[in-house]
Amino acid sequence: PGFAPPPSSTGIGPSSYPPTTGAPRPPTMPGPPLPGQAVAGPPTSQPNHVSSPPPPSTMAGPHPGPPMSGLHGPPPPTHPPQPGYQMQQNGSFGQVRGPQPNYGGAYPGTPNYGSQPGPPPPPKRLDPDSIPSPIQVIEDDRSNRGSEPFVTGVRGQVPPLVTTNFLVKDQGNASPRYIRCTSYNIPCTSDMAKQSQVPLAAVIKPLATLPPEETLPYLVDHGESGPVRCNRCKAYMCPFMQFIEGGRRFQCCFCSCVTEVPPHYFQHLDHTGKRVDFYDRPELSLGSYEFLATVDYCKNNKFPSPPAFIFMIDVSYNAVKSGLVRLICEELKSLLDYLPREGNMEESAIRVGFVTYNKVLHFYNVKSSLAQPQMMVVSDVADMFVPLLDGFLVNVNESRTVIASLLDQIPEMFADTRETETVFAPVIQAGLEALKAAECAGKLFIFHTSLPIAEAPGKLKNRDDKKLINTDKEKTLFQPQTSFYNNLAKDCVAQGCCVDLFLFPNQYLDVATLGVVTYQTGGSIYKYAYFQLETDQDRFLNDLRRDVQKEVGFDAVMRVRTSTGIRATDFFGAFYMSNTTDVEMAGLDCDKTITVEFKHDDKLSEDSGALLQCALLYTSCAGQRRLRIHNLSLNCCTQLADLYRNCETDTLINYLAKYAYRGVLGSPVKTVRDALINQCAQILACYRKNCASPSSAGQLILPECMKLLPVYLNCVLKSDVLQPGPEVTTDDRAYIRQLVTSMDVAETNVFFYPRLLPLTKADVDSDALPAAIRNSEERLSKGDIYLLENGLNIFVWVGVNVQQGLIQNLFGVSSFSQISNTLSTLPVLENPFSKKVRSVVDMLQVQRSRYMKLIIVKQEDKLEMLFKHFLVEDKSLSGGASYVDFLCHMHKEIRQLLS
Repeated sequence: PGFAPPPSSTGIGPSSYPPTTGAPRPPTMPGPPLPGQAVAGPPTSQPNHVSSPPPPSTMAGPHPGPPMSGLHGPPPPTHPPQPGYQMQQNGSFGQVRGPQPNYGGAYPGTPNYGSQPGPPPPPKRLDPDSIPSPIQVIEDDRSNRGSEPFVTGVRGQVPPLVTTNFLVKDQGNASPRYIRCTSYNIPCTSDMAKQSQVPLAAVIKPLATLPPEETLPYLVDHGESGPVRCNRCKAYMCPFMQFIEGGRRFQCCFCSCVTEVPPHYFQHLDHTGKRVDFYDRPELSLGSYEFLATVDYCKNNKFPSPPAFIFMIDVSYNAVKSGLVRLICEELKSLLDYLPREGNMEESAIRVGFVTYNKVLHFYNVKSSLAQPQMMVVSDVADMFVPLLDGFLVNVNESRTVIASLLDQIPEMFADTRETETVFAPVIQAGLEALKAAECAGKLFIFHTSLPIAEAPGKLKNRDDKKLINTDKEKTLFQPQTSFYNNLAKDCVAQGCCVDLFLFPNQYLDVATLGVVTYQTGGSIYKYAYFQLETDQDRFLNDLRRDVQKEVGFDAVMRVRTSTGIRATDFFGAFYMSNTTDVEMAGLDCDKTITVEFKHDDKLSEDSGALLQCALLYTSCAGQRRLRIHNLSLNCCTQLADLYRNCETDTLINYLAKYAYRGVLGSPVKTVRDALINQCAQILACYRKNCASPSSAGQLILPECMKLLPVYLNCVLKSDVLQPGPEVTTDDRAYIRQLVTSMDVAETNVFFYPRLLPLTKADVDSDALPAAIRNSEERLSKGDIYLLENGLNIFVWVGVNVQQGLIQNLFGVSSFSQISNTLSTLPVLENPFSKKVRSVVDMLQVQRSRYMKLIIVKQEDKLEMLFKHFLVEDKSLSGGASYVDFLCHMHKEIRQLLS
């Protein structure tokens, strides 16, 4: 059924629905009260309440035991007792699609709650099939919203879920691929916002990649005069600006100031007050567009040079011995032909340079006029300088033969090295100095293998200490061990020097410190622990290729303007801020998001709603200075029910995870976890108190659009950053913490609640992915093969009883015991099952921004522990609650808040 009774909500419960007498009525009409339902139970006009048993109030401790279903008293004699948990077969629990629209909630009956007549029935565990299922919610959204395009013309529309495949038509608001919000209907007052505790945040991905069927933002060139802006708040011309006085002036939709329209921009208005050139101008009719920036928007008032890429390769003993140096050099020979370029350019404008290093740095002159490359060594790492200007940064086509010769020679030159120590900060300084000398922005690609312990600026010591976990000092593990790198990052941002870091550690190398510059310059970190050529080469090369080729802007500054009443107060992501409004990034690529939180500084009105404008100033890969603008209009409400009807749980979780992951830098992990639970309990308690119809306290009632908040929140709480298992290293935690901070909503969704697909039943003739199942061990059967992906890894789990024929078809071996768990790719075999599974893996790889590591897990094998860590609905080894237990715990927290 497509209706949503006001305010739609979901409950959970042991009772099946006692059928009412009489014919079914339309869902929105109250049905006749059930016999004996004078006091207990919700009014029957709420057809999508389902109710849950209360946890026994006597249980202490964080995980209440099995809830008892007898606490509502016995069912009234007019109904024979029904078997419990008769939910729909599909395991969701929204509206029951049966013929009875008027059913009561919990067991109707005795109002004397608590004094139980007769012996209590045996305790009953909450049935996993009767609690909200992520799989069901995702499937429902796909079938309801996947077929129609999402047209952005209407204010405050909640987009389809990130897991739904849909087309976007821009008609005045930015596509959800660029901006997603935690709520599309925000409270009019700060009091209401505080009462609900729902954070108001936007997850913005300014350079997001669009699918081929969608149009890229138009580039508008206003010539010498540049973009038209509000005189006072400097907002850019957009569809929400109001033209007045016959088109001679416009009133700003952000600050209400009136500005003269420049003569060259003047146009008459039609009878509705719209300009007659409305549809010809992207900035008047679309939510997203670009302006060509004038020289006033450039550093030192001169147009930028095209950026440069500098490849900096660790040639210490480990890097050479593992085959890494040779691999990088071989790959670069072909990869340099794929540097990013503007649409129709023949070749990339990006220049390249090369450095190798161990304890000292080696610069290479690859000028096109040389017969052979020349090497220059800088051994004074304490005072870094670039020993050559001419010939260091070159055009790939002009210097092709010299570069090829250099890449052939590097592995030979260092083949017999005995040098095990490395420096790190001087490498970044060298790249920075080279870009300064060339007066351009750019990116450093650093390939690094070990903790930099050699005598040099930024030298580090091994401070890893597992004993600090769960103590007040645990936060130091996430903080850099020296402020040196923060200062270096600041210098890099000022120059537009972005740092991408490829790490190949065999032991602790302090990601929390090495990652500082990458993180603050808008770069990316890739980590390949215990790198081995045969198993990790594919993943590394795929990551490197995508990293070098992807769309990236340099020397970027982003500002988010809002209409009067709210303002941006907090920012999360990989960037640097030198003031409270400007987000500065030396580099910003198509995968990075910036999350912005808004707070009220005045009242909003329901009539005018609220507006956001994200303006990104950046240099394109051809050296063109541009402004990319995204606009979004939201509704405002005076009723909490409207807020709770227009939230997006996936975006909320994205924000909460980032908020918590920043929290661990300054607070004990337990404090951060408790704060998360408390905030979510407050969000749900506020709904229960103000929006849900009255019902017994024994019912857990969730807003329809937040019914997955508990399951997803539990996944965040159990994640490696907030609750590490024994096998998780300090570096892993620091790496994940930094990674999640710039993830978009689709990435956090699959990262925290991985996708689990049964492969055995997959239709080999269809192109579609098999239907996902819930993340729990009880969903796995010993006779089947499953695939689990979370954006970083792909696990293929093989049950002990899988048919021999399937094993032969997929792995090319004749029995379960012969399957090798060291495979990093599936063998290419000519049969339909092998082709289907490999095509599923390929489809998943294409959807993710990183190449996922493939891990084969045999049931009852030692790797199975690692796999089970990702079955997030189950109890975790590190002490994380199962979904069922956590739901009971949340219910208890909510009841405490309400009492």
